[in-house]
Amino acid sequence: MGFPACAHRRRPRRSEGLRWLAAEPFRVFFPLGAFWSLVGVALWPLFYQGGVEAHPLIRHGRLMIEGFGGAFVIGFLGTAGPRMASAPKWSPLEGIAFVGLHTAMALAHLGGWHRLGDFLFVLLMVGLLLSLGVRMGRARREARPPQLGLAAVGLRSGALGAGGLALAEFLPDLRLYRLASLLLHQGCLLFPTLGVGSFLFPRILGGTFGASASALDHKRRTRRALLAMGLLSVSFVVEALGALRWGGGLRIGACLAYFWGEMAWRGQSGQGTMVTGLRASLLAGAAGIAWAAWVPVEQVAQRISVDHLLYLGGFGLLILVVSSRVLCGHSGQLDDFSRRSRMVRSLVGLALLALANRVSPALAPQVAVSHHQYAALSWVLAILLWFYWHRRRFRLREEED
Repeated sequence: MGFPACAHRRRPRRSEGLRWLAAEPFRVFFPLGAFWSLVGVALWPLFYQGGVEAHPLIRHGRLMIEGFGGAFVIGFLGTAGPRMASAPKWSPLEGIAFVGLHTAMALAHLGGWHRLGDFLFVLLMVGLLLSLGVRMGRARREARPPQLGLAAVGLRSGALGAGGLALAEFLPDLRLYRLASLLLHQGCLLFPTLGVGSFLFPRILGGTFGASASALDHKRRTRRALLAMGLLSVSFVVEALGALRWGGGLRIGACLAYFWGEMAWRGQSGQGTMVTGLRASLLAGAAGIAWAAWVPVEQVAQRISVDHLLYLGGFGLLILVVSSRVLCGHSGQLDDFSRRSRMVRSLVGLALLALANRVSPALAPQVAVSHHQYAALSWVLAILLWFYWHRRRFRLREEED
């Protein structure tokens, strides 16, 4: 079974062409998502300094979830999905269509046309589901990995959440709005995190890819994935109904149980700053879900700050780690991922500094304005450093066997 984050180092070479980019769309979507994250966080200091008049809360949220997180999900699944099931890769036409939809969606949100942006995101998620579904159903030569099922549920959650928020004024109950918000802001990325994580995290931590060893093992993994899908889905409904602690507790329990069953945590020998970043992001994400379960819905500002433990730590830092693993693997420079260097330590440190600054207003509301700007600056520097570190890897390609 092939996978984009390759396990063996080969001699890198340069390659060009639309067909190559379509076959490995992460080379376009990773930098595209990182760019929109820069735009999304820059809105806060611009607002506080009088550069923009409209409050950036919705723009920021949509650009970070749909523009930043969505781009990395598309780039990863567009590359890994066909390979994991031994199905045909994307065509250049598909690649151009997805890039065009994503760019139009982000521009719509930046311009304040959030309903249009959400509808475009729905089209993007549905299009990706259809693209993967046709390949899985007709062209695959191997059994579909259960990890892809979890990722597909994330795409559906994103589509349902964005669609619900786009039609928010027609929703008859505030609880439906809360559910749509949870599906978009958490479900869209949490389901793929479980699916991708159960496959890739063991390799990052020093083991092997989380592939099924036998038909019986595949059935066990499939049942485990279905149970995780069900429990996570129920947790969103429970929280939307107002039972925050039950919803948060169920969500953490489902994630921990799934990862515990899928991964061998003992005896992991992974080394390097990025491995430390992975562990920190998983702890931050779990802490964010747990803490948010104890913050009343009425305390909006505090809840948003606490949620950033999940958004910046559990999702943001995790995206930087996983994307770095994919870029290093595909460029034939896998050894660089495990090395300790000042640049990588600075990258992870800046991401954690952004996280600490963004969460601190939950404990000290009086520092909200200054620390929002500090968090934005720290994240911008982290992304720029990520760009610089991988500047050659976007075009380097390992030799084919």
